[in-house]
Amino acid sequence: MDFLELCEKRYSCRKYLEKKVEREKIERCLEASRLAPSAVNAQPWSFIVIDDPELKDRVARETFDKVAFFNKFSLSAPVLVVIVNENPFMTSLLGRLFQGRDFSLFDTGIVASHFCLKATEEGLGTCILGWFKEKNVKRILKIPRKKSVSLILTVGYPADSPKKKKRKSIEKIRKYNVESI
Repeated sequence: MDFLELCEKRYSCRKYLEKKVEREKIERCLEASRLAPSAVNAQPWSFIVIDDPELKDRVARETFDKVAFFNKFSLSAPVLVVIVNENPFMTSLLGRLFQGRDFSLFDTGIVASHFCLKATEEGLGTCILGWFKEKNVKRILKIPRKKSVSLILTVGYPADSPKKKKRKSIEKIRKYNVESI
């Protein structure tokens, strides 16, 4: 499929089949992620792939609670991929200091997108989770205090089909050569 078809097909999957995901597919998704660009080539990420059902459930339970229950579907995903924000290079830190932007967060967003698009090509569904109890996830996975968890991806074979995407028209979001919006 071409790239636009891939973008159209990718969606936030919240229902998964009880089917094991082959590690070869996960490895190809990680390779696509490894090739993602990053500010000053810092590559400020690492991945923890969780396919052990017990450990996966322990981490998944940290993505929801009684009040914020919307990520409860994470329990049905056979794989979780935790994206760890590694300590960025000095040049990246200077960018944060002088520009007021944490470029490593942009970078981990890009790397998550690469992973999800490749997963779609592999016939897998994904959902990007930004809502989780980071302190508990770090404790469970023994992630050092100086590192942070950027995102958690749910991964598996979809048990549903994507609905037609509701997106703004290109005319509503595109401007050429304007001085103000």
